Amino acid sequence: MFKKDGEYGGGGETIIARGVKLEGDFKSEGNVVVEGEVNGALTTSNDLRVSEGAKINANVKAQSAVVAGEINGNVKVKDKLELLATAIVAGDIDTKNLSITPGAIVNGKISMGDIAPAEEPAPKTNKRESKKSKAIEPEDIEL
Repeated sequence: MFKKDGEYGGGGETIIARGVKLEGDFKSEGNVVVEGEVNGALTTSNDLRVSEGAKINANVKAQSAVVAGEINGNVKVKDKLELLATAIVAGDIDTKNLSITPGAIVNGKISMGDIAPAEEPAPKTNKRESKKSKAIEPEDIEL
């Protein structure tokens, strides 16, 4: 039933059970399972699972994550983020790979992959615009 130390890649597994309300920032080296409520930033260097009915009210960082509950904050996942049908994310998402099951709700900006944002092209100038032109004053207009 219990795993040996190190089997979870560092700090073991932390479960925030149903009915538990955690106030404050939380940082872990191991896997984290949230079944209750977290009101504070949650960071893990391994995997995160947010169960159906669970709620996180803050920014989240993880190596990979599976979300079936609710996150009200920005989500940054290094590898893969999976949003199940019951997931609700109200915040920006930054991840390398994203899977969204129909029914999941996302309200925020999504950034994926290792691609840098494209530079905006220089505005094109029209030949007419390149010549100096005199501003038209209201009194110059004939009606």
